[in-house]
Amino acid sequence: MRKLVLYDKQPQAPPPPRNDYGPPPPPPQQQQQQREAVVGPGELIGLGREGRVKEAVEKLDKGARADPQAFYELAAACSNPKLLEELRKIHDFFLRSPFRADLQVNNKMLEMYAKCAAMNHARRTFDHMPDRNMDSWHIMIDGYAVNGLGDVALQLFEEMKTKYGIAPTAHTFTLVLNACANSEAIEEAFLYFDAMSRDHGIEPGVEHYVGIIEVLGKSGHLNEAVEYIEKLPFEPTATVWESLLNLARMNGDIDLEDRAEELLVSLDPTKVNPKKLPTPPPKRRLGINMLDGRNKLVEYRLPPKIEKKVVNEQRYVPDTRYVLHDIDQEAKEQALLYHSERLAIAYGLISTPARTPLRIIKNLRICGDCHNAIKIMSRIVGRELIVRDNKRFHHFKDGKCSCGDYW
Repeated sequence: MRKLVLYDKQPQAPPPPRNDYGPPPPPPQQQQQQREAVVGPGELIGLGREGRVKEAVEKLDKGARADPQAFYELAAACSNPKLLEELRKIHDFFLRSPFRADLQVNNKMLEMYAKCAAMNHARRTFDHMPDRNMDSWHIMIDGYAVNGLGDVALQLFEEMKTKYGIAPTAHTFTLVLNACANSEAIEEAFLYFDAMSRDHGIEPGVEHYVGIIEVLGKSGHLNEAVEYIEKLPFEPTATVWESLLNLARMNGDIDLEDRAEELLVSLDPTKVNPKKLPTPPPKRRLGINMLDGRNKLVEYRLPPKIEKKVVNEQRYVPDTRYVLHDIDQEAKEQALLYHSERLAIAYGLISTPARTPLRIIKNLRICGDCHNAIKIMSRIVGRELIVRDNKRFHHFKDGKCSCGDYW
């Protein structure tokens, strides 16, 4: 009798389907890796809100998908001038996307370019925008003014009215007066102020009167600013006195600064400056006896005539008024050399390519001595030095600053 032996066989997987129109699909494990590699808009938004912009740009390079909200968040995270290159890359990805006509994202790009002191990129973006609204014009006018280009801001305002026929608003005139203050356009400021109600039916508000005060004060006309405040059609508010306080401090008028601060604190006690040192009382002077020396013959001679030499070149003279420590004169001059913006510029000059703009960020207000020194530096090295302090941008170029020495 013949025996039959049965052997168990493992079931075999069916062969992959034939694909006569291209290469075979990748194996399942590789398909899973490809799906994990694609980053969506949600992760990009999270990276933007956490400030991890460089990481987000790397993911965009690898094919991450972004929507308008993701582009908006990533652009908003680039308010620091150090992230200008990342902002430009994000803008390039946005222009290559199907959302490049999104008005909200385009306006955010304009705003961030202005904060990064890159108004040339902002203007190029503005000119190529398929659609604009009032916010677009306001961002550009304000951006030019903040970056010390008030004349260009006024030109853009005139173009908005005449070429495009757009009626300005009350906020528009606030920005225009700020541009006049940054370009010392006193006559233009009063003309725009009068045209508000005469031509456009806009009644001036407190912010517009403060704008005129800023125009006068930043141009060095503090006495005229005080007279203008005395003639205001309303009782001066805390905002008015705060503006005068800042202008007096800017121009070095200590008496007016103390007076404005006293009036400001009387209206708003929260504006007390706890760091301000009290003004020392006047020193008592000894009496002078006019009878002493009445029998002496005193000889007075004119001092020798000193001929002033005409100096055509800029030179640095330390201004030790900005050193608050009680040290001798030589130590004060030495202390000025260690201000943070000077050290940052020195490091930037030796570590960046020649003839490229150098951007410095400072969290305090730049002192007058550093301001004069950086003007001279910009002329010597032939580069544009952009310093952002806690008040504004300073564009130093060819020995001059965009603020006109009033900031």
